[in-house]
Amino acid sequence: MTVQDLYELIDRFAPFATQADGDNSGFLVGSASREVTGILFALDVTEPVIDEAVSLGAQLIVTHHPLMFNPLRALTDGNYEGRLIRRLTRENISLIAAHTNLDQAPGGINDTLAAACGLTDVTGEGFFRSGLLPEPLTAREFADELSRRLHTTVRVMGPEDRMIRKAGLSSGGGSDMWHDAVEAGCDAFISGEIKHHWGLALADSGVIGFECGHFATEEPGVRALAAALQKELNQVECKIRIYASGTSAYSIPRQP
Repeated sequence: MTVQDLYELIDRFAPFATQADGDNSGFLVGSASREVTGILFALDVTEPVIDEAVSLGAQLIVTHHPLMFNPLRALTDGNYEGRLIRRLTRENISLIAAHTNLDQAPGGINDTLAAACGLTDVTGEGFFRSGLLPEPLTAREFADELSRRLHTTVRVMGPEDRMIRKAGLSSGGGSDMWHDAVEAGCDAFISGEIKHHWGLALADSGVIGFECGHFATEEPGVRALAAALQKELNQVECKIRIYASGTSAYSIPRQP
């Protein structure tokens, strides 16, 4: 199976045509005809992730966050993204990114986050989801539950004794969706990062903000994509090894 074949499989799960304007999801580095026997999934491509791909013998890395959000004028070792692209090329490793298309996809980042947070009766589309807690919890109790479920530290923005029954969410840097939580009648809003002025607006509206970290709110969805692709490949008896990276987005880069 080739990189192009795998791109088309991912496109069926999270169509690249649905990505937001200005995004750079898609096939970014490598050769479409490259034969693939191993794929490494990660939130970001970093030097440690490339190290991991090399050690595993993976020919393809699939990430959530793309490279080249902004145009590059040079590919040199003095430029962070240039250094990564040069190394991917040297190692003959291809790169596909599924970003805002995966955020919105059924079973993608935000659906997976809602399930990971323990919400039921989940509704919503685009970059926003909302659902119910199985039973009402105080904001402090819900923060502790989120910390356990997402393996992260949660910052609570609002009174910790406020009762939470309905929560809205938008993963990663999606805190600009907070107004959807207000309009949906949510008691809480969950995101990876909540900007200060939006935290103030949330507090003023009576909705408690829960800032859970960019990595913690999106990494489960990357694993869900890996599992979905593995299931698809198993159905066609294609022998491709799929790995989910354990490397954090903030791992210290390998020194030259």
